[in-house]
Amino acid sequence: MQYRPLGRTGVQVSTLVLGAMNFGRIGNTTQDDATAIIDTALQAGINVIDTADAYSGGQSEEMVGKAIAGRRDDVVLATKATLPMGDERNQRGGSRRWLVTALENSLRRLGVDHVDLYQMHRWDPTTSDDETLSALTDLQRAGKIRYLGSSTFPAYRIVQAQWAAREGRLSRYVTEQPNYSILQRGIETHVLPATQEYGMGVLAWSPLASGWLSGAIRAGQEISTNRSGFMRQRYDLSIPANRAKLDAVERLATVADEAGLSMIQLALGFVTAHPGVTSAIIGPRTTDHLRSQLAAVATVLSADVLDAIDAIVAPGVDLAAHEKNDTPPALLDPALRRR
Repeated sequence: MQYRPLGRTGVQVSTLVLGAMNFGRIGNTTQDDATAIIDTALQAGINVIDTADAYSGGQSEEMVGKAIAGRRDDVVLATKATLPMGDERNQRGGSRRWLVTALENSLRRLGVDHVDLYQMHRWDPTTSDDETLSALTDLQRAGKIRYLGSSTFPAYRIVQAQWAAREGRLSRYVTEQPNYSILQRGIETHVLPATQEYGMGVLAWSPLASGWLSGAIRAGQEISTNRSGFMRQRYDLSIPANRAKLDAVERLATVADEAGLSMIQLALGFVTAHPGVTSAIIGPRTTDHLRSQLAAVATVLSADVLDAIDAIVAPGVDLAAHEKNDTPPALLDPALRRR
């Protein structure tokens, strides 16, 4: 396993991070499955586990907590908040009222007294940066959070949050967790330059593009991944963006074959090659999935391979921009762009 500094925190983290989104009903994983995956990951040298309160309604946090009991200090533990956790309108977002409650709930589910990295799962356009950062700073000073992070923030919100922290003398976000893969390269345009400017660690999610780069999706084969069962639009080949992804996958498979690499090695090696990226988050549902992804730990792509990837999906291009979850609200709600 290789390790890199997490931004300017001084914390050393593995270049592969274990993502726990599939723990619980989302991935149909049991506690025994989750524990086995975490055991294998830690034995391989992974030292970061990333979860969130919204993953399977808290099941993921509970499973992670049980699996790391007795070895908490061996793990850089990260979780997230802001996504809805119930039907009540205030059980979400970045308000002080909710974040104090959300963190206490996460600590209880995880069975710990603090988390190492507490991330805002999405930018909350209804809450000021001052409100959110002030609450997080107080929770950090209370010893319940070591570091603050953002997730899937547009570049301009990353910059705004940094300035709000500076002007208010508040703790700042020291990490960002963006969507990044060979098929979704949009963050290269503005997000990664911003995170590099502010010395932020970057933990990239979905480096296998929701299975498209796992080797399991190829032309002429039925798409039967776990995600395709409940996210059908992302795999429907009648949609132009999905046809473009499949075309890219076929061309990338040739690049991988000629380089003597699996598709997983190509995909993870690409993400961790960028100097602005700290780690790639992998989200296995089984230990077999995990082992296939661990095979990419030592993968270093040559300049020729990286050039070949650029020729298939150009730098800064998203093949499915609508899947990024960082679109400005006014582009989604007509009422916000019309007087």
